[in-house]
Amino acid sequence: KGLLLPNTTTDKELLHIKNSMPKKVKVVRVEEKLSALGNCIVANDHVALVHPDLDRETEEIVADVLGVEVFRQTIADNVLVGSYCTITNRGGLVHPKTSVEDLTELSSLLQVPLVAGTVNRGSSVIGAGLVANDWVAFCGVDTTSTEVSVIESIFKLNFAEPSSIVKEMRSSLIDDL
Repeated sequence: KGLLLPNTTTDKELLHIKNSMPKKVKVVRVEEKLSALGNCIVANDHVALVHPDLDRETEEIVADVLGVEVFRQTIADNVLVGSYCTITNRGGLVHPKTSVEDLTELSSLLQVPLVAGTVNRGSSVIGAGLVANDWVAFCGVDTTSTEVSVIESIFKLNFAEPSSIVKEMRSSLIDDL
């Protein structure tokens, strides 16, 4: 649907990224004082959670470019929603100190199941250690087997047969270890 870039993106970079994307993908540079967009925004195909202090204009751009409904939210009282959770259309992992009430509210907003947990051997900064979509997730090398099991379960990654690419990546990672 779209790609949001921070205001620090140069005109040359913007042009290069636009030319590298399919024409149907909207690429927009956002003039926002909170320029670390990945820390301030988390989204799936339907909903975005944003930092409570994001400009109203930026909120409208997020809704328009990504084609999502936008909610100003915190995760376990942290305003950096993109740092403290990862969501897909199948589920989400949030900060380990997220209350049960907040988990219920967030799950209702996002319309996906959520679980509180960690990555990278106990790190609560989920966004720094995990990236996921509806088919695959990548996590930091320090992520424990228990954390991986939680990730596979909440994102429903263990229910599908891995693609040949994922199989190949897994086997090469195992070879490297």
